[in-house]
Amino acid sequence: MGIEQISVFLENSTGRICEVTKTLAQAGINLRAISISDTADFGILRLIADKTDEAVQTLTAAGFTTRKTAVAAVEIDDKPGSLAALMELFQKSEVNIEYLYASLEGTPGKAVVIFKLEDNEKGFDILGKNNIVMADNF
Repeated sequence: MGIEQISVFLENSTGRICEVTKTLAQAGINLRAISISDTADFGILRLIADKTDEAVQTLTAAGFTTRKTAVAAVEIDDKPGSLAALMELFQKSEVNIEYLYASLEGTPGKAVVIFKLEDNEKGFDILGKNNIVMADNF
């Protein structure tokens, strides 16, 4: 279960994010969430697209290196403390969150938190046991 995230590996140079987003736009692919992390030499652009497989095919054909990863996407209330309460569940269960990012796309008054867990099976189980529904799209 979970949602598929696309990671795009980029050299850290001017215009590379523009090339990715322009390539996807020309293919009619809409981005739902996006995040980037970098080092001095390269970056990892992480994104959720409305057409995951088509986005991967399009980017690969354009010469980009990509990878799909299962991540959790959870809708929470867009108010102080909502994220802290969610993170506390994982802390108490000793499940490591490798990284996370968020999107305000979707339901008004809600935020979607996307996170990569060290142990998806255990993390997804914790969410289910606490009646937290994972989004399969947004």
